[in-house]
Amino acid sequence: MELDGIHHITCITADAPGNVDFYARVLGLRLVKKTVNFDAPDVYHLYFGDERGAPGSILTFFEFPDAARGRAGAGMIHRLRWRVASSDALAFWTDRLADENVEVHQLDDAIRFDDPEGLSLELAVVEAPDEPLTAEAPDIPPEHALQGFDGVRAYGPGREEEHKILTDTMGFELIAPGEYRLHGRRTANYGYDDPPAPVGMQGAGTVHHIAWCDRDDEHGAWRQRLAQAGEHPTQVIDRQYFLSIYFREPRGVLFELATPSPGFAIDEDPEHLGEQLRLPPQHEHLRDRLEAELTPLVNPRAEAPPSGAAVNPSETARS
Repeated sequence: MELDGIHHITCITADAPGNVDFYARVLGLRLVKKTVNFDAPDVYHLYFGDERGAPGSILTFFEFPDAARGRAGAGMIHRLRWRVASSDALAFWTDRLADENVEVHQLDDAIRFDDPEGLSLELAVVEAPDEPLTAEAPDIPPEHALQGFDGVRAYGPGREEEHKILTDTMGFELIAPGEYRLHGRRTANYGYDDPPAPVGMQGAGTVHHIAWCDRDDEHGAWRQRLAQAGEHPTQVIDRQYFLSIYFREPRGVLFELATPSPGFAIDEDPEHLGEQLRLPPQHEHLRDRLEAELTPLVNPRAEAPPSGAAVNPSETARS
């Protein structure tokens, strides 16, 4: 069995409209699904990604409107890293972010900045054999678009100690102390940094969990493998767009294994992903109330659709 890189990363926001504006308009990701938290349907679960909503490109957010600003600490992911194609792409993003009054820090072959709620983000020039996972945006040249995730960094003590769940059980390669890499159909990097002194606090601008992509016919076997390795995985949970198993790795980060199927086109035409509020069947009876209470959102594509893309005129309505 082999994992195929990152499936998705889920974070927390207190500001869904601002979140959509930053990730869809500024960063040019596609809003591929507008739904609700399956376990708490009164709040949004927003999914951003490439044109197809492909695993490896998906960034999701739970919206908790009253959430205080969080702080990453030990056992938490503190930085997300996307691939871009070239130094010219980094120059484009440096200028674009500066125009949005976002402070950008220059690194070797990378730039680093925070989203409006303090989540640390990085864009890096990465040479990889994987297919670029890009979204169409009218004001972002295709050659400069984000190309899917390269990896994440977490805070965790004991970087010198090999993480056997990662290597022996999940198939990561240990490439340096505290640095791990998956080599499946899509490569992904996972690294640890020494944690800061303050205790972490989950809230707006923090990462809730990371999901690694397994294969449809191996999902049940992965649960057995994790249990045999001494982990305590959940039962298989149907998340409508994928099947999930959750567990915590020994340094505390919440992991998920998610299947690539059935995908985000199961309840929407691929040309119209993210344009309407989609509810899981068990919450469909709440639609009238939820549509009245959820924060109104505007999809930037409704204002400036990419060339050739169809747009649903009702997108700017309350959702």
